Amino acid sequence: MAEESEDLANAAAAAAQAALAGASRDKADAYLEQQIQLSRMQLEDMRRENRLRHWSFVVRHVGDVLKLAFELAFAFLILAVAVGVGATLWSAAHDNSLVIEAFSVPPDLGSRGMSGETVASALLDKLAALQDETDSARPADSYANNWGDDIKVQIPETGVSIGEVYRVLVRWLGNQTHITGEVYRTRTGLAIAVRASGHGGGAKVTGSENDLDALLQKAAEAIYARTQPYRYASFLQSHDRLAEGARIYRRLAVEGATAQERAWAYVGYGVHLTNVGDFPGAIAAERKAAAIIPNFALAYANLEAFESAYGHDEAALADAREAAKLFARGGVAMAPRARAVQFPLERANAALYAYDLDEARRNFARIVDLPDYSGLVEAARDNLGYVAALQHDFAQARRLFAALPATRDPNVLAGRAALRIDTAVRQGRWRETVAAGDEIERLTRAYDARIGYPGAHQDTMLRQAMPMVAYAFANLGDFRRAHAAIDRTAADCLLCLRMRGRIDALEKNWRGADAWFARAAAFAPHVSSSFVDWGETLLARGDAAGAIAKFVTAHGSSPRFADPLEGWGEALMKRNRSDLALAKFAEAAKYAPRWSRLHAKWGEALGYLGRKDEAAKQFALAREIDKETAP
Repeated sequence: MAEESEDLANAAAAAAQAALAGASRDKADAYLEQQIQLSRMQLEDMRRENRLRHWSFVVRHVGDVLKLAFELAFAFLILAVAVGVGATLWSAAHDNSLVIEAFSVPPDLGSRGMSGETVASALLDKLAALQDETDSARPADSYANNWGDDIKVQIPETGVSIGEVYRVLVRWLGNQTHITGEVYRTRTGLAIAVRASGHGGGAKVTGSENDLDALLQKAAEAIYARTQPYRYASFLQSHDRLAEGARIYRRLAVEGATAQERAWAYVGYGVHLTNVGDFPGAIAAERKAAAIIPNFALAYANLEAFESAYGHDEAALADAREAAKLFARGGVAMAPRARAVQFPLERANAALYAYDLDEARRNFARIVDLPDYSGLVEAARDNLGYVAALQHDFAQARRLFAALPATRDPNVLAGRAALRIDTAVRQGRWRETVAAGDEIERLTRAYDARIGYPGAHQDTMLRQAMPMVAYAFANLGDFRRAHAAIDRTAADCLLCLRMRGRIDALEKNWRGADAWFARAAAFAPHVSSSFVDWGETLLARGDAAGAIAKFVTAHGSSPRFADPLEGWGEALMKRNRSDLALAKFAEAAKYAPRWSRLHAKWGEALGYLGRKDEAAKQFALAREIDKETAP
């Protein structure tokens, strides 16, 4: 097209040139004027055509953009619909909620305001209360049938709605538990029949019309027992209905569909057995749980607590370390609130058995600031005072014990009395020790009577408190009562063996003392307390070299424990090596800076070396601590 225009233009130019060559001047001027006007008209046409072409391009571009935008909007709409449908399908497939449908009720009840929806709502409230009162370390996603806190009442609808479509999808894809039932009259009052979908059969409760609230409670418990048996067992245990809960645990331990279900059942059953005083059975149950799931941290945490209560300190030390290791690695999942408390508790306990008291104190202090689980915050608070006593800071221990919150729970009070009795023994308060023992025995009887198992905890009381009472009698010079008390205690109990040795030592029955301490050391070779006892006894009868050997062994197991270091220093003084004793006293002071005896002996060693000013400072510090500690 462009080439043709150019040829025409060239031809026109050639013709014009030929015509002008033979034309007059006027004609030539007129012709040129006509050509100029023609060129102008052509140029204007070209400009107008160019503007039209440009506008056409703009319109076409805008059209293309609008078309693209429409196609993208349509695609996004389709995608949004697909995502919505997918989310709805996923939600329906993972819907494990509990749905309570409106009950059928007699017309006269409905006319008085007790409609089917009202009964369903009342049942919902009862089930929610059962959930709130169940304190379990087991996480929700470990239950084969978990509806957690998702409980709702479903009101029937007519016609087709989005809600009705979703309910159809849930019935097709999901795992909702539907509760249905009816209230009807009997000859003696009312009956409530309830059924849970997928859980076979139903339950019926009967009673007077005036007892409708109690009937609903029974109906709710029947549903809870059928749909959430492990949780219901935990609820029963925490409400002192021990035998009922035990039956559920035993059944789940045998019939549980998964290894996890069976292991958790053994954990729960172990806790139940301690509640009724069967610690050997409880230990066996927790060992079964750990055998089913080897990385079950909670099973080892329970083992640590049960072995400790029974005087098996060596096993408790190993279990605490294993539990802390498994918690650090993750272990079997637990409810977050329970794990947050249990992990630092096992670290604290592992440190406590190794007498790393600063580490124990730090972890107990962390627990105190956490939300409580199963009374463990109370236990940590109590143990802060116990740790202070182990560090011989008796003024601090007294302040911490005095600050404990008031309680009337005999079990909690017995635990506190057990810690106080240990503190009294360390301070040489023998009559206070005997009085605390009597208090523990009284509180233990009261707790056993409350749970309906008289005498259940007699054995553990004999293992935890009676050895110290016996030792107190011996220090009061009443060896007849001392032996009568200690003879009641077990032979597989570290504290019992240690106190037998100490009582024989007070009677200067050295052979008997050595025999008991040897048994204690063999029973718990990695727990330093029996070696400290043995070393102190050897030192008292003048065997400094033998004492040092025992203190060295104790220090190897518990390098941050002040007691073996202080005893080691005293033994070195007996061997006229006060210069070496100073280093032991200085190291011991890192771990027990408020120990009066330590500073007094340190002062003695400095005095023997002629360092009178330094000795005076240590003696002054010892007097200051004694004054602060005095009642």
